[in-house]
Amino acid sequence: MLHLPDIILGSKSPRRKELLQLMGLDFEVMVKETDESYPARLRPEQIVMHIAEAKAAAFKNEKEKLVITADTLVVLTDESVESVESVEILGKPKDRLQAVEMLGKLSGSTHKVFTGVTILHNGEMKSFYDMTKVSCRKLSDKEINFYIENYKPFDKAGSYGIQDWFGVNAVTQIEGSYTNVMGLPTEKLYAALKAISKSLILRV
Repeated sequence: MLHLPDIILGSKSPRRKELLQLMGLDFEVMVKETDESYPARLRPEQIVMHIAEAKAAAFKNEKEKLVITADTLVVLTDESVESVESVEILGKPKDRLQAVEMLGKLSGSTHKVFTGVTILHNGEMKSFYDMTKVSCRKLSDKEINFYIENYKPFDKAGSYGIQDWFGVNAVTQIEGSYTNVMGLPTEKLYAALKAISKSLILRV
């Protein structure tokens, strides 16, 4: 339905791959090593877009294709304090101990999930982000250990997947995009791709 050049998904995430397939897009997966560090004092939405753009920059030689990259962070924040210092960022856990610590922090609280997306097309980058609030019930140590042992969430920001046991049994409320929590805000991505498609059709 969309008039687009060949698409590259610059991510090894199986969730992002699944979401693009559900969007009805044809694409190939290609991953390149990227420096995912970022300047200090960036806000969460700036961090995810900075990293998404760094990932896209690795594909700058793909002139004839459209590249989609993304980055997701789970963020604990004190709503009463408007400062970068009040934010704690939860990335992917390095080990089981860190996963236990992260899930303990998410237990019985509300956090934010930020995903930044960059589309590289004709040498130009277009970036955007989405944010979703996720609330969780209080989890016991036994439940946390069960989840880690059986679902091994070591490749997921915040140590959990909204589409698995955690999302079904621990999440009590979602405010915003569900697919954003999975790692790709499909509603906003589709709108961006539709705009590109329209501009390409007008040029023909």
